[in-house]
Amino acid sequence: EPLLNYANVVESVRRITAPDGLNMAPRRITISTAGIAKMIKKLADDDVKANLALSLHAPNDVKRNEIMPINEANSLAALKEALQYYHQATGRKVTYEYIVFESFNDTPQDAEELFQISKWLPCKVNLIEYNPIENADYRNTGEAKLLAFLKYLADRGVQTNLRRSRGKDIDAACGQLAGKEKPQAA
Repeated sequence: EPLLNYANVVESVRRITAPDGLNMAPRRITISTAGIAKMIKKLADDDVKANLALSLHAPNDVKRNEIMPINEANSLAALKEALQYYHQATGRKVTYEYIVFESFNDTPQDAEELFQISKWLPCKVNLIEYNPIENADYRNTGEAKLLAFLKYLADRGVQTNLRRSRGKDIDAACGQLAGKEKPQAA
């Protein structure tokens, strides 16, 4: 979690964007967080020159608590306040990252709840195709549901992108290398 390593993350952003550093444009840098409300406010107070992405992945506290234990100490209400503070202080929009899981967060009700969250402040939503992992509790939602979810948000004016998985065909997509073991020769 980058915001638990705040000083080093901020110093890295400073060096990357400094004219005597890499001189990279701040709009090309994104700090992604699971959501620590007080640290999001600190980013705003310190005017850290980078984009902010929140790993949301569920549109309500019940579901978010299930997959993101950090939510118990940083509820969606606390995150709403922090993100609105961040936007008001910086003028920057926030990106919501949302992995779509089959029969967990892919229903029309979930899409409506995510739409309501999108109204908190100017934002964009990245819907992320889940990379299936053997023996995992979650599965990738079907193509039709994924596209319907995207259409629901887009039809309501939410800037929505679909991030497709790459590397699935060779079991090298994000998260797929975790726990892989090479079969033993007989």
